[in-house]
Amino acid sequence: MILNWPQSDSEHLMVSSEQMQNIEKEMFSMGMPVEALMEKVGIGISSWILDRHGLIENGAIVLVGPGHNGGDGLVVARELYMAGVDISIWCPFPLKKQLTQKHFHYAMQIGIENLERKPDSNSDLLWIEALFGLGQSRIISDEIIRLLNSKKTFSPEKLISIDVPAGLDSDNGNIVSNTSCKASSSLTLGLFKSGLIQDSAIDYVGNLERVDIGIPDKILAGFPETQPLRISFSDLSTFVWPMLSKSKSKYQRGRVLVIAGSEKYRGAASLALNGALASGVGSVSAFLPNSVSSALWITHPEVLLLGDLTAFQDGSSDFSKVLNEVDLNRFDSILLGPGLGIADEKDCFGSDLQDFKGLLVLDADAINRLSITSKGWEWLNDREGPTWLTPHLEEFKRLFPLIDCSNPLKAGIEAAKTCSSSVLLKCAHSVISDPEGKTWQIGQVNSSVARTGLGDVLAGFVSGMGASGLASDKKLDTSLLAASALMHAYAGAFSIKGSTASTICTFLGELIKKEST
Repeated sequence: MILNWPQSDSEHLMVSSEQMQNIEKEMFSMGMPVEALMEKVGIGISSWILDRHGLIENGAIVLVGPGHNGGDGLVVARELYMAGVDISIWCPFPLKKQLTQKHFHYAMQIGIENLERKPDSNSDLLWIEALFGLGQSRIISDEIIRLLNSKKTFSPEKLISIDVPAGLDSDNGNIVSNTSCKASSSLTLGLFKSGLIQDSAIDYVGNLERVDIGIPDKILAGFPETQPLRISFSDLSTFVWPMLSKSKSKYQRGRVLVIAGSEKYRGAASLALNGALASGVGSVSAFLPNSVSSALWITHPEVLLLGDLTAFQDGSSDFSKVLNEVDLNRFDSILLGPGLGIADEKDCFGSDLQDFKGLLVLDADAINRLSITSKGWEWLNDREGPTWLTPHLEEFKRLFPLIDCSNPLKAGIEAAKTCSSSVLLKCAHSVISDPEGKTWQIGQVNSSVARTGLGDVLAGFVSGMGASGLASDKKLDTSLLAASALMHAYAGAFSIKGSTASTICTFLGELIKKEST
């Protein structure tokens, strides 16, 4: 199941500021006038604002910067003025670009008010911040940022930034100086800037929208297959989920082995099993601690118990002894890790798991334990079958201590290439990357997925989906991991069953059943 999902188009491509600037240069070299592009941008933004009349019912102010971002803002001011909106502008810096100066002159000629003093942040006017935009490097005065954030405090929904909020690095999502403008909405131009989709930018970007500027398909086609793609919930409808023949037996519909849980973390094993079952996989088997397995016939009668995990003195589970009790290659996937507990066990990863030809999913304490072995992540490079890692940020740091984690997107890409495994780096904007560099990042954020136990559900779910994928097609593509993570996020955001990990898991099972039938 090899998919080019989703399409590598303007709705999904994520770019750096340099890439976006090069796109604009290429458009200009093809004959697009700079003036025409600025008009297209300004009209697109003003149309977005006019469609939301509640934002401008009391009027608006455009904060105009010295460059072309300020010019975009002046076109917006003109269009809103011509539409009957009570509009004014404020220019806290000298205008440096000739085209911006021309738009300012025209704004004055048609009667738009130019404020001589800084605007009142306690007013109910919409503020449109067009100060710097793409590729910011200059230090912005604290006075400007305090003014902007005072406006955000007084009118939480009435501060819009054009392209990139003032003070924010559009490549990594970090602030350029001491702080950044906290926009209620950011209207980014052309393509999504990778920095705007990083966790560090969430509090500054607000609601992220893309304004189309008509980038030709010829230019978009020039991006490599490894260009990161932003995925959103609407993309679930275009993914081709594993389709299994109705004539297949349960063992031909994917077989998962779950090795999870400990005396201390019994619930993690139960939730991982729930996640695997929710995937619709044909068969789920397990090695579990006795405290979980003794009630398995009541809690999970569908699961085949293969044996009990013994415990170390600290209560964590010893999984290494059970690996030779069964032919691992009977299974399409093995999930190892949820709730095992952290044990000082340096020789727990041996050749049996390396020789396993199916999908190995390492989560939570399996990652923690691998990080303290003599080989660490290098052990993964000797795996015969595919490997999926599902760490959160702290687990990631333990396994890859030399990788800079300040930018999760870059960190996930580097890790996947380094260890020849697909990596799902769990964060607000989770990153999924494969060893060849193909990468996805979840664009929508919802706090509902930040709940105890949902990581265990996710690990079980992707293990089941991976097993189903191998059962339907012996070629396993990381796009299935990305789509499964996206489906899990969707279930967390829109669960009608409740907000706990268990109820969200139930909803997840209903969703995937609907999608795969």
